This record gives sequence, C-alpha cells and structure tokens, in this order.
Amino acid sequence: MQITRQSEYAIRALLELAKLPKGEFIQSRAVSVKQELPETFLSKTVQMLTRTGFVETRRGMQGGIRLAVKPELFTIADVVGAIEGEVAINPCLADNSYCKNRSSCQVHVILQRAQDALLSELDRETFADLVREDNDNIFG
Repeated sequence: MQITRQSEYAIRALLELAKLPKGEFIQSRAVSVKQELPETFLSKTVQMLTRTGFVETRRGMQGGIRLAVKPELFTIADVVGAIEGEVAINPCLADNSYCKNRSSCQVHVILQRAQDALLSELDRETFADLVREDNDNIFG
C-alpha cells in the first residue's frame, strides 16, 4: 500500500484550511500557491474532499473553499480512508478478502500488527493538533 499523491495533496490542502479562522473561505489558487500544489490537481482533490464532506465550496467574489468539519474531529487516517478507501497493506488484510491460508499464516499476524501500527499512528493527532504543532514550531 502506498499513500497516493492525491491523499498527500488532500492532507496538505486540509492543513492549509485548518489554519484559517473558523468559517473563512480561501481561494483554491491561494492554497495551491501556499502548499506548492498544481492548481488543476488541487481542483480535482477539492472535488473529492467536497464529496466526502471535508470541504465546502462557494462560488463568486466572496467564495472559495473552507473546512466543513472542525479540525479537532479528523485525522490523517480519516483523510486517507476517504481518498483511498480501505487501508490495507496487503490484500489479505482487506475487510472483504479471502485467503485460505489466513488461519495458519504466520506472516498474516505480522502484517496485521504492522497495519494496526500504521493506522494508529495516522490516527494519533487531529488536524487541530497538527496546526497547533506547526504554530509552536513557528512561534516558539
């Protein structure tokens, strides 16, 4: 399993939005410039984030994008899951997978522990925590 560029861009865009005052809109172009993301790819990413409920969009002069969810309520694991779907480092670990060797496979146990550790780490801090850490690094 590899976290795709789509997930990386989604995470970076959401971090930028999480830095804004609550309810404030920002132009996608500004996010693109600040995070050094290709604007066309960011546009597709914003569409996905809108469909999955992370972002709201508004057209017009006062429009742009903003968080639809409080940054205290989601983690990198949530974003990766929304963009990529179920996270499984090996097909045998996917929810709907079948492996005839699962009950006797020593490797399955190790892979399951690795996947649990990965998901636990991605779920450790909320986006509010990440923004707070970023501010601490800048100001303190």
